[in-house]
Amino acid sequence: MFTHYGCLTNRWFPAKSHGELVAADYAATNLAPLADFAPKLLMPRGIRAMNQWHASNTSPNSAVGQGNDPHTQVVGSFFTCQPVTPNTDNPFDLQNTAAKFNALPTGPSLDHIAAQQLNTVDGSPLFMRVSGSKDNNQTGVSFSAAETPFPGIGEPDQVLSTLTGLFQTGSAPTPDDYAAIKGKSVIDLVRGDLTTLEGFDMSSADRMKLEAWKNLLDSTTGTITQACTAEQATALGLIPSEVSQMRGGLGGGDPVAGKVNDTLDWGDVCAAMAGLSAARDANRVIVVKFPGNSVLKSLSLSDGSPIAMDNHNASHRINGAGMGGNCVGGVMDTINTIDKFYIQKYANLVGMLDSIPEGDGKTVLDNSAAVWFQELSDGNAHNLNNLPIIQAGNCGGAFWTGGAINVDTGAADLTVGDSDKYCNGDDNIPINAVDSTGTAEGIAVAPINKYFCNLLNAIGVKADATGFPTVGGQEEVTHFGKYDNTADFFGGDRVPATINNPGEFAELKVAPA
Repeated sequence: MFTHYGCLTNRWFPAKSHGELVAADYAATNLAPLADFAPKLLMPRGIRAMNQWHASNTSPNSAVGQGNDPHTQVVGSFFTCQPVTPNTDNPFDLQNTAAKFNALPTGPSLDHIAAQQLNTVDGSPLFMRVSGSKDNNQTGVSFSAAETPFPGIGEPDQVLSTLTGLFQTGSAPTPDDYAAIKGKSVIDLVRGDLTTLEGFDMSSADRMKLEAWKNLLDSTTGTITQACTAEQATALGLIPSEVSQMRGGLGGGDPVAGKVNDTLDWGDVCAAMAGLSAARDANRVIVVKFPGNSVLKSLSLSDGSPIAMDNHNASHRINGAGMGGNCVGGVMDTINTIDKFYIQKYANLVGMLDSIPEGDGKTVLDNSAAVWFQELSDGNAHNLNNLPIIQAGNCGGAFWTGGAINVDTGAADLTVGDSDKYCNGDDNIPINAVDSTGTAEGIAVAPINKYFCNLLNAIGVKADATGFPTVGGQEEVTHFGKYDNTADFFGGDRVPATINNPGEFAELKVAPA
């Protein structure tokens, strides 16, 4: 799962940064919805993502990344650990549209590198955009090759088509398509086959998994099969008003948080499709991505009013994309509400994965690594160090779970950041103090590349003799990306490719001392 613009880190991180975390540790933070999963959670602390923008990015001695844009270079490099091109060294090169808005990374992203080896059908990940709207170069994180954005899937019914054969694009409508539109569930459509299957001799674990899969499918596909696209509506002879009614319940036009029924929204539906795909082993690399520049208008603030700011402008706290200035009244309530929404969506995803048994007392979650990544640490400071990351599931025993591991220093008192420093009253943000809501440079800077190596090895990706993931490789992955020092990104490709700290974080595999 991926979300934009960071969070209020001091409300997100538990106080302890190294050691066992129990339900009460999470309950004291915004992560309270995850408290019941405490034994199955791992919080890697002290990690830095690559290629940070900063106003002082004017020379190699002061840089922490390229000078393109606080978002373009960050999202382009997040899962690639590659610089973006074209480059600019000037952090205020505002008229350079090509560099600021259109730069793209020089290599593929983590999801595609993994899927090329693990997904034998087409070598692509299952990449779902929750909102349906397409990403741009300031929000896209998936790249199938150098300078090649990957759009993924914007409608969850497309995933259902793959899993069930319903509503196939480019094919004539089938009797099952018509039956689904008329209200038949997927379970109804395959009732005969299910009855036959359930009559087979199978283990109790397999029977439990089948029942859990049916329950998850049944709870979501009534919604999905009514979410037909315009193309499908035309093929089925439906009029626009009927399509509108089928797509109804979207919370006043909110394509992210709008309710599709009494309990689910589109984020939950995408999570359910992820769970169904993982349970069926239809795809081993799955991304659920929430949008940038989006107004989650279905969410209510503490006073009951709807959110009015988009998530990007709210993260800057001034209802605009500038750095520093006058705080907007109630902006911290807006940010906090968005943070809690994302946390609940992740908790729902984790719960769905944990609801499907896979034998020996294990669940799909236990055999997975369900990781929530955030573009930034504090959204106002735009810093990439002290990155909020949380993982559920030990991926079949590849990771230790049950707490936090500070992979940078091992200290249990790593800062939680200072996100509440400005905009909780009349304290506006001085232009020269934007950074102060984040974590100071030089703290919590272990390279994210190493964690990516952990994940790739855990799911079975192999490397060549150099340690880089390679199709047909036989070795363990020890290298990922082009650079693992964010300062090396300055200038684009000026520095020779250098991974200073190869290998995994071995400490993520064992209980912390």
